[in-house]
Amino acid sequence: MSGAQTDIEAVSAANTALYDALEQGDLDALAAQWLEDGVSVVHPGWPVINGRGEVIRSYALIMANTEYIQFFLTDVEVSVLGDTALVTCTENILSGGPAEADGTAGPLVGGLVVATNVFRRTEDGAWRVWSHHGSPVLIDGEDDDEDEADGEGAGEGA
Repeated sequence: MSGAQTDIEAVSAANTALYDALEQGDLDALAAQWLEDGVSVVHPGWPVINGRGEVIRSYALIMANTEYIQFFLTDVEVSVLGDTALVTCTENILSGGPAEADGTAGPLVGGLVVATNVFRRTEDGAWRVWSHHGSPVLIDGEDDDEDEADGEGAGEGA
């Protein structure tokens, strides 16, 4: 196996570990995926957050306010250049709020985010997150299709 292929597999595994830690609500495991300094994150709809303490705190806030989250990653592309790697993907997210009073699961919400994760290789050879940027994907809803259909039958004089 070539060194480049080994690096791609190692970066893919590090990327998966990042999302696994978030799904499991394991802040320590998530923090272990990040570099010690110079890091940044942009969560969808949030401003840029810089610095390890603030980045980890932002994830703690997300975890504290999210009862359930699951990521289905698609369109994953990994590029490695020296000691830096770039991962782009689509995060197909399923999340939910607090459980209902009777103990049943709370409402689930789906969403799409396109993400860029930048990794750096550390001195011990591990790949750690340097930066994460997530942008929401705005999808035209079915309401647009229904509006067009309603307009076709109404005629101009309606």
